Amino acid sequence: MNKNQRIKKNLEFQTIFKKGKSYANRQFVVYCLEKEQNNFRVGLSVSKKVGNAVVRNRIKRYIRQTFLELKDQVSPTKDYIIIARNPAAKLDFHETKKSLEHVLKIAMVIKKKS
Repeated sequence: MNKNQRIKKNLEFQTIFKKGKSYANRQFVVYCLEKEQNNFRVGLSVSKKVGNAVVRNRIKRYIRQTFLELKDQVSPTKDYIIIARNPAAKLDFHETKKSLEHVLKIAMVIKKKS
């Protein structure tokens, strides 16, 4: 993911938390906020409670790769914040992708495959 697809600033995170809508399953919480730009941005949050640095970085890699694979299906006019919960530490890549797809379908931001 390139720099213009990332949310890094605390102020941007706080805006999405306050104004955005949240959706969740057991592994992930997703906050979505509509915006004007025509490309989506993603912010990641993995707490120290989830695991050590190796585990947290692996989860973030899996989430980034999932968004890379779903970029054509994900609604481009939104900002997303993904928060990983404890059970996410035990997932492999395919389970992570399936779980994220599930949450994004709940949020109704994934287009149907054509």
